[in-house]
Order: sequence, then structure tokens, then C-alpha cells
Amino acid sequence: MKKYYTRACNFYYGSLSKQKIKKKLSLPVNGSHIISFDSIELITRKTKKIIHIKKIDSLPKKIKEKVILDIKNITKKKVFSKLNFNNTPLLMGILNVTPDSFSDGGKFLNNNLAQKQINKLIKDGANIIDIGGESTRPGSKEISEFNEWKRIKSKLNFLKKKRCFVSLDTRKSIILEKSLSYNINLLNDVSGLNYDSKMIDFLKKYKVPFVVHHMKGIPKNMQLRPSYKNVLLDIYDYFERKINLIRSNKIRHNNIILDPGIGFGKNLKHNITLINQISIFHSLGFPIMLGLSRKKFIKELSGKNDSKERLGGTISSCLYASLQGVQILRVHDINEVKQALKVLKKLQFK
Repeated sequence: MKKYYTRACNFYYGSLSKQKIKKKLSLPVNGSHIISFDSIELITRKTKKIIHIKKIDSLPKKIKEKVILDIKNITKKKVFSKLNFNNTPLLMGILNVTPDSFSDGGKFLNNNLAQKQINKLIKDGANIIDIGGESTRPGSKEISEFNEWKRIKSKLNFLKKKRCFVSLDTRKSIILEKSLSYNINLLNDVSGLNYDSKMIDFLKKYKVPFVVHHMKGIPKNMQLRPSYKNVLLDIYDYFERKINLIRSNKIRHNNIILDPGIGFGKNLKHNITLINQISIFHSLGFPIMLGLSRKKFIKELSGKNDSKERLGGTISSCLYASLQGVQILRVHDINEVKQALKVLKKLQFK
């Protein structure tokens, strides 16, 4: 049976968006009137077709029912424990306390330096602090639970005192369990809950909000000629299967975030396709997170204009994602991305 996918497209912003919604000429994205759309792209494995929302009623009954269900997911306001999506995108500040992360490995292993960075991330406007003690860059090797916990324990204690929203970047349920007393708010498991068979049971037991991340393979081999039949639809189907698995394990809450995993088992073409058409994932009904900061795709696109921190490419891709309604951006340079978003909103969302 042919499967249909719905991607919101042809967006409007700010006062124009509000006018269009008021006149019922467009529909809000995620319940927000400052970004809306008036068309969808109806996609199958073999075809694509742009359809104006006014023409959805003329679709065959089964297709129409599917599209209407998808549109309900796209337009509904996303509610998440201790996060407010009224002013998106939220910024997740990266704190890697590892010696070998791809961009900032070794910079924040020291407690004093880590604490200074935490204070800076919060001061610059981070809504979430994402702390990780194990590098999952391409080619990295896993480390022991002992070493991972040793790296993050004191930093978690400092974060607990700051009373900020804390995301724990780990693949191990034992690390999650040890961290619960430090009031972490979110699990960010880049393996998509695949690394540790106990992880889903822990999430069910403790009702911890979490990110469903996509990664093809493991860090050691994920960039060795990754391939897909259709990267966009393959990852969409992956998320559907994961959500079904989560529900079958009696996890009923909706405190779930979807991250398609830019650079995690994807080549340049895959990454560009995902970023360009990221709005397809709104129809799954959960907030979308993107990690674009300093990624290799920026180097591949910019060629001789590559730079160490890839700030220009990070900002431009983050702005593009924000115009597609992405709710969370995971970045190193909070202040610069925040600045860019403020300027964009004054210019585009007036």
C-alpha cells in the first residue's frame, strides 16, 4: 500500500502570518501565529506534489484523512515539561566535558573552566544546558561508565545549584540513574535508545523526558559510506517505529523531542536534504531539535572559506531551521546565534 507523507511549506511570518491566519488563508505552525503555512507537499516514495490547503478537501478520502491528521500534528501547540515553546527556537548550549569531542574536546574538563562556561551559556541566553562526558564524534570509541561519570559528576552538582534546565547527553542507563538526584530534566541519547537495552525501562520507571535521536550505525563506523533509499522518508519511518515502540512499552507522556541527527551516519547530500525539508517532521506531532553547530557539512559547503568555529555556517543554517519552525537548536555559540535570531525576528517577523 502506498504511504503518504505531509510536509508543511510556503511559510509566512510575523504580521503577515497573523493576517493570513485571521482570514483563514494559512495555518499556524505549532500553535504560533507568527509562523504559518498555506501549502503542503504531499510525498510518496515515488512522487511529490504541492497542494494548497484550500484544495485538501478535493483529495481522495483516505489520503485526505491522513493529511488532515498530519495537519493537526503540525498546527497543534507543543506542550513540554518545564519548557516554553511560545518563543522559539529555544537554544540548547553544549557543554562537552571530554578530551576528544570534535570541536571543543578538552576545553572544559577542568571544573573551574566548566563552571565558567556554564555561567557564560546561561548569561548568553541558553534555555537548556546539554552536558556530556563521552564523545560520539565520527570514529570515536566508547568509554567506561566509571570514566564518563567521573567527568560529569562535579559539573552536574554545579548545574543543580544553578537551577537551570539540564539535558544529559549519555547512552548509558547507569549514568542516567546516577544523574537523577542532580535534577536533570532531559535525556539526550544519541543512539536513539539503541545502545543500552535497559534505557527504555529506566525512562518508563522514572518518567524522564527524552530526545529520540537518529544515528545510522555507531560512532566508530557511522560515517563509512552511509546509505539510504530515501534519507528523509527513511528517518521519518524510523521515528514512527520508535514512537510505536515507546508507546508499546507503556510510556504515555508526550515529553519527547525528535532529532534527525545531522552528521550522524549521513553524507553531505543526506544532511542538506534533511535541513532543507526539516518541516516534514512536524507532522509527527513532537518538537524538533537540530544540532547544526560547527558540523562538517559547513566545511564541505564553504570550501576555502571554512573556519575553525564555523560560526557563519552555524548561524545561517540555524536561521534557516528557525524559518521552518524548528523548536530547539543545539549550539556552542549561544550569544552569536541568539544575536542573529533577534535580528532575524525584527526583520522577518515584524
